[in-house]
Amino acid sequence: MKNDLNAFIDADITIEATQKGVLDDTTFAVKDVFAIKQHKNAAGNPDWLKTHDAATSNAYVIDQLLNSGATLTGITHTDELMYSLNGENIHYGTPVNPRYPNCIPGGSSSGSAVAAASRIVDFAIGTDTGGSTRIPACYCGIYGFRPSHGTIDMAGIIPLAPSFDTVGWMSEKIETLSKIANVLLPIDHSSNHFQTIYLAEDAWQLIEENATKTVLQKQLSSLIQDHFTVKTITLADESLAAWSKSFRLLQGREIWQTHGEWITKENPTFGTDIADRFQWASTIKEDDTWQQAKQLHRSIQQKLDNLLNKNGLLVIPTTPGSAPEIGRSLVDVENTRTRTMQLSCIAGLSGLPQLTIPITTEDGKAVGLSMIAGRNQDLALLQWLLERKHLLMN
Repeated sequence: MKNDLNAFIDADITIEATQKGVLDDTTFAVKDVFAIKQHKNAAGNPDWLKTHDAATSNAYVIDQLLNSGATLTGITHTDELMYSLNGENIHYGTPVNPRYPNCIPGGSSSGSAVAAASRIVDFAIGTDTGGSTRIPACYCGIYGFRPSHGTIDMAGIIPLAPSFDTVGWMSEKIETLSKIANVLLPIDHSSNHFQTIYLAEDAWQLIEENATKTVLQKQLSSLIQDHFTVKTITLADESLAAWSKSFRLLQGREIWQTHGEWITKENPTFGTDIADRFQWASTIKEDDTWQQAKQLHRSIQQKLDNLLNKNGLLVIPTTPGSAPEIGRSLVDVENTRTRTMQLSCIAGLSGLPQLTIPITTEDGKAVGLSMIAGRNQDLALLQWLLERKHLLMN
């Protein structure tokens, strides 16, 4: 059955392609935060579903995909109001990671990742604020892409933290990711002339197991061979922990500004970890600490813009390791979240495009190698990998 893996909140909805295009004869699923005409979004929470009306039109992104030949065949589960990286939902259950059924699929675009990884659809659409496309793509062993912030119209998508929110997409095939980019992103006439590979030593130090580090380095060596200057750098003068802390603070303040009024009015039921995050977000004030985080945010953007420009690629692990097991303690969940966000916050804070590449370790675990390119170098990044498809290990 189509929903045996619990990827879908609505597995039956189908909207045929409206025109012919580069995505002809493909199917896709979409995270339950995108407006679909006559559909009520749950955003991972039954109280949200009860207190919101059905959409009167499709989200901009949905119409673009339908107009390019793709057919929508299902609406997928998400973590509650997108405020998690795990994929575990107390109301709707946890979508089953098709590679590792005993492990979490990652979130918040959990159902979308599972739908794409299990080949139920050719590709799936999600959102990415703090890693919500990149992390489930990595955990489920598929490609995932977060575009440059602000390049895609977010009309008709339930927001989380608008300063960081993006659309994201996932597929087993890099060719499909590239086609989607050509549909959703502005036309890019720049040529692909990446020359320098930057290895962020402080990011690579977060890897949990030597086997993960070994396989990621092997894939990187194959991709770059002798055609690039490789430089090892310390990315964060302050530490990646400080970057992540600033990201969580800025994101948390925006999240409460976005959803605080509804939460206060409706008093929705959340899972314990989600409830704790919203409670914490409600306490954030625009004080000196918050102002320092804003200043760090601006300096990170400037630093990475200057570092990468149009010809640099920053290479990091997508996550510290493979997908964790289901049912861990809240302490373990938060510890994993903290380490993971030290990696995922880099693209979030800089607003730069990130592509995660699936790799399998010798013991069969899925891990991810990520490339972050300069601002608006999205299409060039995807084309760069497409041209090196023959060098990919799996």
